[in-house]
Amino acid sequence: MGTVSKALELLDLFTRASPLIGLSDMARLAGLNKATCFRLLSELAEHGLVEQVGTAREYRLGPALLRLAALREAQVPTREAAMPVLQALAQRTSETAHLSLLIGGQLRPLVHAYSSAHATRVTLDDTDTLPFHATSSGLAVLAFQPDAFRETVLAQTLPRLTRSTETDPGTLRARIAEVRSLGYAESRGGYESDVHSMAVPLFDALGGCSGAVAVAALGSRMSEQQRRLIRYSLMQAGTEITTLWGGSLPSDIVTLWRLAA
Repeated sequence: MGTVSKALELLDLFTRASPLIGLSDMARLAGLNKATCFRLLSELAEHGLVEQVGTAREYRLGPALLRLAALREAQVPTREAAMPVLQALAQRTSETAHLSLLIGGQLRPLVHAYSSAHATRVTLDDTDTLPFHATSSGLAVLAFQPDAFRETVLAQTLPRLTRSTETDPGTLRARIAEVRSLGYAESRGGYESDVHSMAVPLFDALGGCSGAVAVAALGSRMSEQQRRLIRYSLMQAGTEITTLWGGSLPSDIVTLWRLAA
């Protein structure tokens, strides 16, 4: 792994739960010695990607990231374009809608929208990484990736997050094949025991799967009628977001979604 990759991986260690990280903890989390970790952090700090604060001189994300994010959104309005669609999806289904992108081989949440219909709802953290094997978004994305990518994911140690989390590669291959044949994915308690989610893939301009849009609900509210509503609404939202992003739906997906509707 190159120096740049090692440095950028340090940025991934920051989360909402850990916005400040000291040098020793950073080195431990990254699996690096303190001298190497300090050198990488110093280089990141020189470019404003991290900064030190407080008497403990802990590190946090730096202001340069704001500029980069603003430039990206101005040129490619990803969040801004998708947000109205997500909000409409949340209100139409009365549940939580969220969108994730495939970035650097990992599935990263980008934005979410809540419905005001229920006092109890599924809540999300946009800084989490979604596991491919345990979420409907992950399964939807895996189903439309090249075989090599999919097999790399399935060859890893897959954590069992709940009693319902499927970790057997053979069984997951069968589920992924089913997702590909249906055009949408479901997860019943795979990531959180009381959550039932459904997702559809999103596609870029070349027809490659770039992410997923999903609806997550309490399992107790997921009736057959609700499943049909969510499935139909997701396919509409998936079409809208893909188009807004300048993407193109593969012909087989267009057919599957038309038949499912």
